[in-house]
Amino acid sequence: MKRKWFLIETAGLFAADQLLKTYAEQNLDKKEERRLAGPAVLRRVHNKGMCMGVLDKKPAAVQGLSLAAAVVVTAGQAVSLIHRKGFWKKSGFCLLAAGAWSNTFDRFVRGYVVDYIGFSVENDKAAKITYNLGDFFIAAGAGLLTACAVLRPSKKKDAVSDHSETDGGL
Repeated sequence: MKRKWFLIETAGLFAADQLLKTYAEQNLDKKEERRLAGPAVLRRVHNKGMCMGVLDKKPAAVQGLSLAAAVVVTAGQAVSLIHRKGFWKKSGFCLLAAGAWSNTFDRFVRGYVVDYIGFSVENDKAAKITYNLGDFFIAAGAGLLTACAVLRPSKKKDAVSDHSETDGGL
């Protein structure tokens, strides 16, 4: 797959999350919940901090950490795009970058991140947590990159098996 498609994927995912955030801002009241499918609900929450409101009283720190993380992820994506192989790794970085930049964009432009997807579950603490598409992109990208790292064939094992074949197995 051409490298430019991975960049187009990142931009498209970023745009999708931003469109849904704008929809939530314009069409949902603060206390309103709309049932989607199954336990999923649509609601609008402004998160001034990081995950679950961490550092919500320190917006400059949140912006700085968010920007730093987005830059690191983008650097990783750039390095992955240099190599010809690694479809799943490139896809993981695309997901991570789209989510990171979408949330970072919100923090700098709106002053908070718009979250709009929740789940109606029995556990009250879990039911209060609200996500956005970017959060799911980050989780999926991290999962893909973890799987790539765990499932990657080890060069050391290949070198040992090559050596043992030339020795006659001794």
